[in-house]
Amino acid sequence: MGVTVDVHQVFQYPFEQVVACFLRKYPNPMDKNVISVKTVEEKKDESTGLIYRKRIAICQNVVPEVLRKVSILKVPDIQLEEESWLSLQKRNMAIRSHCLTWTQYASMREESVFRESVENPNWTEFIQTGRISITGAGFLNCILETFASTFLRQGAQKGSCHCVYSSLRLTSWPQ
Repeated sequence: MGVTVDVHQVFQYPFEQVVACFLRKYPNPMDKNVISVKTVEEKKDESTGLIYRKRIAICQNVVPEVLRKVSILKVPDIQLEEESWLSLQKRNMAIRSHCLTWTQYASMREESVFRESVENPNWTEFIQTGRISITGAGFLNCILETFASTFLRQGAQKGSCHCVYSSLRLTSWPQ
């Protein structure tokens, strides 16, 4: 089966400001679920200016306690891998994320794009598609997909709100 979540928003802030906010948004006191984010690889193609980053996020396991009675769900943390390709010249950043935990039972993938808005060059368009598919958990597949879908939708909304809030306070490009 599987569940898909789509998000489309326009931020009334310049591309550089929104992307800088995104790169800094975790960890933060507004979302205690993200414990840490570590850049494990970063390189710049000098000929194109394209910046590639790979980051690993460690998040608290947010699966409800009642479902953690199933042994495979009884882990304290969940790891996510995020890869991004940033072109300041084209004012575009593509992001691909997936879950590294429970890979034998679940697939969670997100693809996102930040780009200059066609409506206004000082605005930023954000498009995200997330897909969650759970197998091998028997009758719990549907329950876990429903929970994951709700959590993904809330996370997308919370992340967007935090990004707008943070962009109001942002003063410099991330190092």
